Amino acid sequence: MGCCSGRCMLIFFCTLQLMTALERQAFDFLGYQWAPIMVNFLHIITVILGLFGTIQYRPRYVVLYLLWTLLWVAWNVFVSCLYLDLGGLSKESDLLSLGVSSHRSWWKDNSPGCDDRDLPATRWQSLESPELISALGCWLEYQYIEVLHCIVQLLISDILKHPNGSTMTLYSVTILTDSSVTTSKSH
Repeated sequence: MGCCSGRCMLIFFCTLQLMTALERQAFDFLGYQWAPIMVNFLHIITVILGLFGTIQYRPRYVVLYLLWTLLWVAWNVFVSCLYLDLGGLSKESDLLSLGVSSHRSWWKDNSPGCDDRDLPATRWQSLESPELISALGCWLEYQYIEVLHCIVQLLISDILKHPNGSTMTLYSVTILTDSSVTTSKSH
């Protein structure tokens, strides 16, 4: 097995996707966003099954992972549209917290580079809305951080769905199927 074989590349991208999903899961837990927590949990389980299927030559698990990747892409497009207020969706809705709590994205209060904590009271009163303060002095607003998380996941998933990526994955499934057939015939 070569270092750049389809199987090794699939293991690499599954591992990368698993690491980024775990990072995303941690921040969704901090923001009490229950819908993303559940979907991320399913994604993590499916990626682990895909890794297991690839490593242990189980093509059914790899196919399950590939089918899940299509749903994962749809979820990330939905979350991106929600945070960008596209398609009638609004980032201020309770969709991601499932209406259970009033929590929002953890990044809304903790965006990198925000210096809104030491604003004088006179400046605060001159603004139209306290919501505007979250954008003052921030390197990147929270909705764009959430969209960047989605973009990273979409890029990794796109590599797997791209003609070369899906060829790599289907090649891996074919190799896994062939090796499991020859293994079962030899016993």
